[in-house]
Amino acid sequence: MLAAKFLVRRVAAATAGKPRSPLFRGLMNRPESVTTQACGLAGDVVRTFGEIRLRVFGTSMVPSILPGDLITIQRANLSEISPGEIVLYSREGRLFAHRVMSRAGTRDDPRLITRGDRLSHNDPPVSSSELLGKVTSIQSADGRGLRQIQPAARLSAWDQMILHVLRTSDRATYLYLRLEGYWRSFFSRGAACQA
Repeated sequence: MLAAKFLVRRVAAATAGKPRSPLFRGLMNRPESVTTQACGLAGDVVRTFGEIRLRVFGTSMVPSILPGDLITIQRANLSEISPGEIVLYSREGRLFAHRVMSRAGTRDDPRLITRGDRLSHNDPPVSSSELLGKVTSIQSADGRGLRQIQPAARLSAWDQMILHVLRTSDRATYLYLRLEGYWRSFFSRGAACQA
């Protein structure tokens, strides 16, 4: 476990640098070699120790996973994954946490079809060598609460309506994230006053 903490610190050190905005900036703005090394280290940690926690910087999974949230990934085989679950996979030196839409491939070469909740198109099929594990929990950026992961089939009508708007407009996503940030800060201040 000590080695896992060391590797996680190495990942954090490799990605340190520019100040981050919780909106639309993050790991993808870093030099490609640093990003590739950090992703490689994260993959090694989850393959070796079975679990890792990572901070999310992208917006492809909004509103399920927001920029700045911490996700916990547990090692899993392709056969252990069901449609609706969120998985982490590595491709071309980058990490992706997207929802499984369906299974594809053959019995000898099974694949997963994934897509970001906010995206309108599926990713290329994910092979077992690319799969790192499944997301088991999501912790808010402020560190206060764990959210349950909802399979896509179980999203409420309200959530589906929000997703439709977010898929069609980057501006709507930006505004949603701004409002979410204000909402979180308002309630975190209220909790601090009560303590």
